Amino acid sequence: MTTQTSTPSPAGNTGFRLPKWAGSFGFQIIAALIVGLGLGLLAKYTGSTKAAPNALGATLQTIGSSYVSLLQTAVVPLIFTAVVSSISNLRAVSNAARLAWNTLLWFAITSLIAVLIGMGLGVLLQPGSGTGITQEAKYTGKSGDWWAFLIGLFPKNFLGLGASTTVADGTATTAVSFNVLQILVIAIAVGIAALKVGKAAEPFLTLNASALAVIQKVLWWIIRIAPLGTVGLIGNAVAVYGWDTIGSLGKFAVAIYLGLALVLFVVYPVLIRSHGLSIKQYFSGVWPAVQLAFVSRSSVGTLPLTQRVTERSLGVPRAYASFAVPLGATTKMDGCAAIYPAVSAIFVAQFFGIQLDFSQYLLIALVSVLGSAATAGTTGAVVMLTLTLSTLGLPLAGVGLLLAIDPILDMGRTAVNVAGQALVPTIVAKRQGILDEGLYNAPRNGDPFADDAESEGSDPTAAAVSREADADEFEGGRLVGSKA
Repeated sequence: MTTQTSTPSPAGNTGFRLPKWAGSFGFQIIAALIVGLGLGLLAKYTGSTKAAPNALGATLQTIGSSYVSLLQTAVVPLIFTAVVSSISNLRAVSNAARLAWNTLLWFAITSLIAVLIGMGLGVLLQPGSGTGITQEAKYTGKSGDWWAFLIGLFPKNFLGLGASTTVADGTATTAVSFNVLQILVIAIAVGIAALKVGKAAEPFLTLNASALAVIQKVLWWIIRIAPLGTVGLIGNAVAVYGWDTIGSLGKFAVAIYLGLALVLFVVYPVLIRSHGLSIKQYFSGVWPAVQLAFVSRSSVGTLPLTQRVTERSLGVPRAYASFAVPLGATTKMDGCAAIYPAVSAIFVAQFFGIQLDFSQYLLIALVSVLGSAATAGTTGAVVMLTLTLSTLGLPLAGVGLLLAIDPILDMGRTAVNVAGQALVPTIVAKRQGILDEGLYNAPRNGDPFADDAESEGSDPTAAAVSREADADEFEGGRLVGSKA
């Protein structure tokens, strides 16, 4: 006869526990996408419209807009402190000039490949032919041109802020806006000046680094509730636009997403493999940032997570990643500034029956590669599109045709933007022999916040020592202990 004894459960382990994968950030985002899609369809088919949303539609709209507002709140201080800090970090690298030059070169190379794909799809699929859409009489939105673009580089004040006041029903409402491109110019100037000043700028750079750490911590909290924001953003997009809205522009939307897919799943893997790196490891490392970018539609809002996965998952040294990733978040736009304006310009030309010659196709490529900074800080790529159309002499009325489905397209565009912003630093780091391939090839735990949780629950002194070690991982421009 065998006597069975029961083993008491460990203290604190009571009841059902979710599997480890269910608590990962990626799973939470995917689950939120599915829930948001279902709630959006429910709101759509229960009578919710953009002008008159029902209770469910209004709730989804409020959740989504509130989450975007939270992201936008930290944009200005994040860009300024991140860019100043990224430039100052280059003082610890002996080959800083070469790294910066290679980064900009690969930004241009990948953008050129993307715009060539966009032009090829536009010519092949003919998205602007036979749409049956009634064109608007005139597009009255903002139009872009090179002169306005150059003037826009000069800040009107130190913070690059602007204000506009509207009066309706006797009530005056003032809205404050900011020009991210001007903020970028200010931050670059301040960062370079701090490098030139030298030792006297150390207190300022220390204060800036502390401010950046605080801002990033706040953004980590915002990003942690991204699944909730995802439900509202996706649900509201489906409830407002639905599937029928993109029906008449389905060919155009297919061309855009096909181009985005070719860049993300063909061009990027080819570049990764050609540099001797694992495609699977790249995607598993960058995927959390791509998911957040898809639902938030903000490269700048995704910046902290993009930088985190680039350093912690892809093995790019912090001293270099802290320069390349913030720069890419404001200027590296393969989706918004390459594929989208290329396909859109060809769509508009076809819609209005305008034949483009070879020189105009070359101009599309030139504008897309050199004008990507014009998309900085804008929701979507309307400024980049108007810049392209006006440079080509195409009717700006065509922009109005595309605005209705822009939020749906912007999700895919931003996802590709962020994937490229992590790809280029990885490639450059590999080519320069500073990539930590051991970290790149390490198993993923599915949670980009794992080390945050560990550091918050551990001894603050130990965490500080760890951060100090990360900061000192560069010696003479090479990563200590790198396998490269």
